[in-house]
Amino acid sequence: MNIVVCIKQVPANTHVKMDPVTHTLIRDRSGSTINPYDLHALETALQIRENYGGRVTAVTMGPPHASDILKTAVGMTVDDGILICGREFAGADTLATSYTISSAIKKVCPADLIICGKIAIDGDTAQVGPGISQWLGMSLVCNVIKIEKIEDKKIIVKRAVEGGNELVSVTLPAVITVDKSINVPRIESIKGRFKKCDFEPKTVNAEAIECDLTKIGLNGSPTSVFKVFIPERQKADHELIEGKNVAEKAQKVADFLFESKLIV
Repeated sequence: MNIVVCIKQVPANTHVKMDPVTHTLIRDRSGSTINPYDLHALETALQIRENYGGRVTAVTMGPPHASDILKTAVGMTVDDGILICGREFAGADTLATSYTISSAIKKVCPADLIICGKIAIDGDTAQVGPGISQWLGMSLVCNVIKIEKIEDKKIIVKRAVEGGNELVSVTLPAVITVDKSINVPRIESIKGRFKKCDFEPKTVNAEAIECDLTKIGLNGSPTSVFKVFIPERQKADHELIEGKNVAEKAQKVADFLFESKLIV
């Protein structure tokens, strides 16, 4: 079984910088880390490999230093890593990103199972995993909290839904997105640490993955971030309710609501 895990480099702190011209995130090497949800995706893939066999490949799209998170994945003992890198990919929104990653998977590392973290903490859209499934025409299950079984070219998973859980069976190949509750990610092993010291990911550009240039980067992005800012807090009028005890304070609140005709 070929398992591909899609991972992303995200800011490791709240000091996010935006390009004033393109209105896109400046992703420098300092203060970057692997998206926390993607660690759970990696752990899920590694557990599947241990239980059912197969090969795990981590894939990321980003600038050259995004190879750092691929080395983290190798330290966790994934088998290989692929970096999708090129200026032509810069400024991609979730649509362009999912198209680019799906093109790379299709061309470079065809997969039986693709695993993504549920969301990325820098965008919080939860759109890339579903986008990849659409571009590749694969079944999709989101919010997976447990891998129940893989057999007869099917994967059975438990996913969280409003008000409870669902047991879902889908035919492979498929895409799943996992929640943090699915597992506890392992730390890098000694063997993995040695391996990542000499590891260099396979780097591919738009030409290598044979993608449509009109569907990648800013050209393929129908949405863009116009502005990122911290909302200003507005001071609201308030009145302090005083009283000898809770009952007296509650009565004063009730009287105020009646007088204001907010309750009848």
